[in-house]
Amino acid sequence: MDGGSAAYSRSVEDVFQDFKGRRAGMVKALTADVEDFYRQCDPDKENLCLYGLPNEQWEVNLPAEEVPPELPEPALGINFARDGMQEKDWLSLVAVHSDAWLLAVAFYFGARFGFDKNDRKRLFGMINDLPTVYEVVSGKNKARTSGSNHSSNNFKSNSKVQRTSESQVKYLKRMHPKEGDEGLDEDDEEEHEETLCGACGENYASDEFWICCDICERWFHGKCVKITPAKAEHIKQYKCPWCSNKRGRF
Repeated sequence: MDGGSAAYSRSVEDVFQDFKGRRAGMVKALTADVEDFYRQCDPDKENLCLYGLPNEQWEVNLPAEEVPPELPEPALGINFARDGMQEKDWLSLVAVHSDAWLLAVAFYFGARFGFDKNDRKRLFGMINDLPTVYEVVSGKNKARTSGSNHSSNNFKSNSKVQRTSESQVKYLKRMHPKEGDEGLDEDDEEEHEETLCGACGENYASDEFWICCDICERWFHGKCVKITPAKAEHIKQYKCPWCSNKRGRF
């Protein structure tokens, strides 16, 4: 496993960026790449672990051989429970262990780099502002932002949301605004700033493409669910990875 960029970092911000990259990789494994992740976790293989990497990628691999390991190790043997549980419960279990591992790695670096009480408090505050992997995978991050639901709904009804013909796909094209486009007014931008991506948990940004699931009505970065503006033009009804997987292997 790659020890990652934080091995050469010293600041709270650097460790947090390492945390965000590893977290994004694990979220991807349990959501957008869930079919591949499920396949790799073969119960007939040896003890396997899910690793999040600093470059927002993930890997399923055997645990480190060196003792003690360079970094804290994630939960061992996640593949053995795969076929003995409902898929959604198994993914939730892996997500909980992933959260524990991410915190362990972040505070390992904190200890290694000599963070004091204030540094540790600031690091935890930055981490705590993001939904946990479990909250994202289980959909509980939607409840976490319930206080901003009114603003989000108001945005959806008042903003310039484009639709395909005979389609209920809702999306925002903001990556390359055309000259003369009115875009969103300042009030709508401010109201939607607290909306979180249902996959990565990051806040809305006006320069990125977003798409809304027609089933659960959660918003997602296009990059997180592998949907481009061009693809969205041809989707009659968009189902996010969570809603698509509800019909899965339970």
